[in-house]
Amino acid sequence: FFHLARIVEAKRPPVLFFENVKNLRSHDGGRTWEVIRSTLEGLRYRVFAQVIDAAHWLPQHRERVIIVGFDTDRFGEWVDFVFPDAPEKKHAIRDILEKQVDPKYTLTNKLWLYLQNYAKKHQEKGNGFGFGLVKLDGVARTLSARYFKDGSEILIPQRGKSPRRLTPRECARLMGFPDELPIVVSDTQAYKQFGNAVCPPVSEAVAKAVIPVLAAYLRENSLLVARK
Repeated sequence: FFHLARIVEAKRPPVLFFENVKNLRSHDGGRTWEVIRSTLEGLRYRVFAQVIDAAHWLPQHRERVIIVGFDTDRFGEWVDFVFPDAPEKKHAIRDILEKQVDPKYTLTNKLWLYLQNYAKKHQEKGNGFGFGLVKLDGVARTLSARYFKDGSEILIPQRGKSPRRLTPRECARLMGFPDELPIVVSDTQAYKQFGNAVCPPVSEAVAKAVIPVLAAYLRENSLLVARK
């Protein structure tokens, strides 16, 4: 973060747009977030933050804190910014599945048995560790960068055989990337990259909420120039 703060101080972009995991605001009793917020405010930015779940745009439960900052040297202390309302459309995991899937994505019987035993062991201990067998009409857990290991957090049920992991293309769709985006790396790298990515539809929605603030600023300054 402090590398970013130095860039902000040197370049002073009109608008800041950061994303991080939900627990950023509660980490270390809230002290981590307080350092981030106070640092940005010390650099003269009006800071807004909100946890947004990508499940409103995609069939994936993915809560992330979105941080937007406006340069008070340009916009002043009062900024009329509001995070976007979540769309009402329902999403389902079946909507992002490919019709033909290579059998290599199906879990081996040995791995599937291991995951079931692992989940049972932890269930008996009273914790929630285990696999995530998705309901096709529901939404998936959060796709993580560790998905390449066994795909256990998001498994697709298959009739008469072990479940399968998502393909890289399905992961791209789950994150909101278009099919036109080429996947030019190995499956392992693709899983890591998509698991670490930011969901484009969420970023787009927030960016659209920023536009009216920028437009108002440009209109006001155009009027000032015209008066001069």
